[in-house]
Amino acid sequence: QVQLLELGGGSVQVGESLRLSCVASGDIYEMTWFRQAPGKEREGVAGIYMRSGNNMIGDSVEGRATISRDKYKNTMYLQINDLKLEDTAMYYCAADSSSFPPTRLLAAAGYRYWGQGTQVTVSS
Repeated sequence: QVQLLELGGGSVQVGESLRLSCVASGDIYEMTWFRQAPGKEREGVAGIYMRSGNNMIGDSVEGRATISRDKYKNTMYLQINDLKLEDTAMYYCAADSSSFPPTRLLAAAGYRYWGQGTQVTVSS
């Protein structure tokens, strides 16, 4: 059983930047950030394949977010710049030890491991 630890959430103001980290306790194949705001569905923000570093960025943060990883530390990083009010959500890290095709990377269904979540609140 792999455990995930999310770090870096908090309260920020519009226009600021935030960096989230997710550390896995074991080897995994891909890691993805999801977020869920009250009353909304969970959406894929950005995902990355740990071995190759190939990644995908969701439409909601395209142009403002960068995802990276340290495969030797089983750690994924997400930086979001120019934060907006609509970025306010609970952010969850998800991972799996089997290979997903790119079409599934940002889809919540199928991920075996989930973190507890970290709250990001953006205020004006």
